[in-house]
Amino acid sequence: MRIGCPKEIKPQEFRVGVTPNAALEAVNHGHEVVIETNAGLGAGFDDDAYRAVGASILDTAEEVFETADMVVKVKEPQAVERKRLREGQVLFTYLHLAPDEPQTRDLLESGVTAIAYETVTDRSGGLPLLAPMSEVAGRLAPQVGAWTLQKANGGRGVLMGGVPGVGPAKVIVIGGGVVGTHAAKIAAGMGADVTVLDRSLPRLRYLDDVFGGTFRNGYSSAGLLAELLPQADMVVGAVLIPGAAAPKLISRADLGIMKPGAALVDVAIDQGGCFETSRATTHHDPVYEVDGIMHYCVANMPGAVARTSTIALGNATMPFMLALADKGWRKACADDVHLLAGLNTHAGQLTYEAVGEALRIETIPAADALKV
Repeated sequence: MRIGCPKEIKPQEFRVGVTPNAALEAVNHGHEVVIETNAGLGAGFDDDAYRAVGASILDTAEEVFETADMVVKVKEPQAVERKRLREGQVLFTYLHLAPDEPQTRDLLESGVTAIAYETVTDRSGGLPLLAPMSEVAGRLAPQVGAWTLQKANGGRGVLMGGVPGVGPAKVIVIGGGVVGTHAAKIAAGMGADVTVLDRSLPRLRYLDDVFGGTFRNGYSSAGLLAELLPQADMVVGAVLIPGAAAPKLISRADLGIMKPGAALVDVAIDQGGCFETSRATTHHDPVYEVDGIMHYCVANMPGAVARTSTIALGNATMPFMLALADKGWRKACADDVHLLAGLNTHAGQLTYEAVGEALRIETIPAADALKV
């Protein structure tokens, strides 16, 4: 199989879909790997690093899309990239289709077989290809939130850890999954007063058992949020419903009870965001204000630490990429129900129910697509 990796063109996206190590594994499996020139520079991998492991360098993205049997990326294909996709081709990348009808319609029109990192599952019910970036984004959230809280950036002018005689910032993390856990650990490590909210009692018990008094936790409810929001300096939105649009947990009206200059960091923005007032921003212009509350809603947060993120993502995606290349997508998905869960579109049909529900598009079971 010919595996192609174009350079990411989403603004301020420096990651790359295939690392030199992954390219070497694919070449050793007998596959051809083609990389767009300079695709890896943002993550610290120059063209020679790919040539050294047997990959070929192509001059343009058009050549990569035109010749690749499988396109491996990081972010969802942009409009110009979607025009280059075709039926019979496999696209393996993050998609986040539920809040993005234009992308969904374009993928269906192209006929491409699109497998989304964020809906591939594992035996424990986890999301193994989302987890590395969730870890990165969770750890980044308090860092960018602390920056947003600085007065020069529009924030309250509050230091996360305080100083002797002055209390620390109060941080609420909504969601106790991978993102929320890592966000809470880092925020607490910065000295903040942290409370994690979740609706899973087993998860809350786990957090209490593992982290003890490092941070508090509570059962997430509208009543508890209403009690905590007036005290909060920062709120991290870390709620995920796999493949579906994120629920709106803080309304615009809620902003009125918050402290002026408080920071909202929406890590769920790829799935539409979990604050009513969220809209996607970029690293170039990451923060905006609504009703006196600062919003940080960068849709590709891990791109800020591109080398760490690229290597972490490559470690997770490589086994699945090799399975798709070695067996072909049909057999690879037939052999692995967890990889099959990643199938979102095939031959003009939508195969992921949560996306169909969000966008009101008819779906077929992913297993039925194996026969098409």
